[in-house]
Amino acid sequence: MSVTQAAWLARARETLAVEAESIRALVARIGPAFVAAVDHLYACRGRTIVTGMGKSGLVGRKIAATLTSTGTPAVYLHPAEGVHGDAGLALKGDVVLALSKSGETGELLQLLGVFKRFDLPVIALVCAPDSTLARRADVLLDCSIAEEACPHDLTPTASSTAMLAMGDALAMALLTRRDFQPEDFAVFHPGGSLGKRLLLRVADVMLTGMDVPSVGVDAAMRDAIVEMAHKRGTVPVVDAERRVVGVVTNGDLMRLMEETDHVFSIPVKDVMSTSPKTIGPEALAASAVNQMENHGIVALPVIDPDGRLAGIVHLHDCMRAGVV
Repeated sequence: MSVTQAAWLARARETLAVEAESIRALVARIGPAFVAAVDHLYACRGRTIVTGMGKSGLVGRKIAATLTSTGTPAVYLHPAEGVHGDAGLALKGDVVLALSKSGETGELLQLLGVFKRFDLPVIALVCAPDSTLARRADVLLDCSIAEEACPHDLTPTASSTAMLAMGDALAMALLTRRDFQPEDFAVFHPGGSLGKRLLLRVADVMLTGMDVPSVGVDAAMRDAIVEMAHKRGTVPVVDAERRVVGVVTNGDLMRLMEETDHVFSIPVKDVMSTSPKTIGPEALAASAVNQMENHGIVALPVIDPDGRLAGIVHLHDCMRAGVV
């Protein structure tokens, strides 16, 4: 029997709807039990031991990775390996995050004895709140669902989505409670484009010295046009102490040329933007990119704490450095 395209597309849409509803249902469950779980994880002076079998184990691996990368050291323990020796990695001071759809996974229940012997708090993410694991855990996070997206109720779909979302909620709550900042995140992600985006600062990509265009506030547009021609288009305007008081761009020049033929002699101060967007050298290069994109500009004057011109950062240089 052939299945029509309409039928399998309908199934795909229904899957997304069912899984979305499984997450929406969790919102009302963020209460005292969730607070208790976060308290245990925040106070933990060891590691978070994440464990689960099958699909729950795969979700557990992802949760462990998310926790670790956001300031909560975590390690995944396979229950089957745990009951054959690997439970030895659990030490006093650790906290356990146990995942199970049924709450009756044999190997997981066997591990509870080991965890209790070390007096480790056990936080259970289960879809069966009346299960053995739920009853024996110190904290129960109810991830129960109305239905699986699988039409045969065989493949964990909505249940694994709910547990994954609850794990993310824990990680983000902890991240916020720890006041975990992008600079902290960068420590755990030094490689690749993510590392570049988080580690590079404006000082690493900005132009300095003779490569920085500028004109004085009493200059004429002739001087600004010469700087534009030789130094990429955006010209900071500075006062006698080199504090940035304005900026002239190619766009300003184009608009001026549409209004008059006498461009060269017009004072810069009559053309410049008097509220220029600027940035400091210690800011993240990613922040510079975000500011340029939000304001539709291609360069930012870089200023020191006293507002003096220290350099200029171009969107193109940020892209070349892999920030974008």
